Amino acid sequence: MNRRTFLAASTGSLAALAGCTGLFGSSSSGTVNHPGNLDTSFTANQQLPTDETPGDGYPPEYAEDTSERTVDESQFSTLSTNGETVTLVPIDVARYWHRRREARFVDARGLEQYERAHIFGAVNSPAVRGSQGGAINGWPNDDRVVCYCRCPHHLSSVRAAGLKKAGFSNVYAIDEGFGPWYDNDDPMRGTDFSDPQAAVVEGEVAARYAGENVWATHEASGQREAGPVADDGTFSLTLRFYDVDEETPIHVATPEFDVTRPLGELTTGVLTG
Repeated sequence: MNRRTFLAASTGSLAALAGCTGLFGSSSSGTVNHPGNLDTSFTANQQLPTDETPGDGYPPEYAEDTSERTVDESQFSTLSTNGETVTLVPIDVARYWHRRREARFVDARGLEQYERAHIFGAVNSPAVRGSQGGAINGWPNDDRVVCYCRCPHHLSSVRAAGLKKAGFSNVYAIDEGFGPWYDNDDPMRGTDFSDPQAAVVEGEVAARYAGENVWATHEASGQREAGPVADDGTFSLTLRFYDVDEETPIHVATPEFDVTRPLGELTTGVLTG
């Protein structure tokens, strides 16, 4: 199916609900962004039912019965983020849980990226630099929650770590990220299913910052990306931002320096400050 062909009817322009704001730029407990509280018209990449409860992170029932299978979580990889151990779930297991409605899904990217295209049923609760927590109001702490991003799992692991700090005990990040879901035309909603061109920002800081994150942000839209510093101090960020060009200012924050420069400059050479 061509992801650019919108087969489902729009859910319509939905007025924002009073008192329902996202966690954008906040590490505190709160509600989330979703099609039910955004003044945006969303369509689908395939024939999908209306999600009557868009704030719960689950897709509505849309798939034929999916046979139960054994999932061996002892084989899942983990990584350490912000002092928390985050479990990485393989994309095929994430698809299985999605089809069976066995997990809530959280898009950890910026709101602009979420609005363009997101996993069917997912809510938006962006990862925030320096966040030390951030629950989601109304969600039980022991429910299974799967976070995702595009990088493939840096932003999502930051958001997952924040949920763990807030008391959530059953949290995952999709190992391969949103890319394979998008490429496979798995169930999505959004406003524009075109894929933004990738831009790579490479740089270097002192090796003592290995393991810490570097952030790139288009501050006008809130689009963001993150990635770790390698053992030798180098880093590489692949940005997939909408509506930016070589002249667009991008803010890069490292553990050693912060700069704001046109994207074209950032993608030329190695950034050192």
